[in-house]
Amino acid sequence: MCAGLGMGELLVVLAIVIVVFGASKLPQLGDALGRSVRNFKKGINTNDEIDVTPRADKALADPGTAAVTSAKDKVDARQS
Repeated sequence: MCAGLGMGELLVVLAIVIVVFGASKLPQLGDALGRSVRNFKKGINTNDEIDVTPRADKALADPGTAAVTSAKDKVDARQS
């Protein structure tokens, strides 16, 4: 079967796990193990590169102009 273990050996291991952790903890252990495996697979498949390409934002292109424009808009709004 798996790693040379037969059905009898797997039942013994399952019995030991039930005795050590208790029957009420088995669903929680299975859920935690499943989430761990899922996160591990996601971590392996994701791209670790960082995107450093500049954005074409107006504020990023000329931050001084954006600050002046917003200050001018505030003054115009107060005068209205």
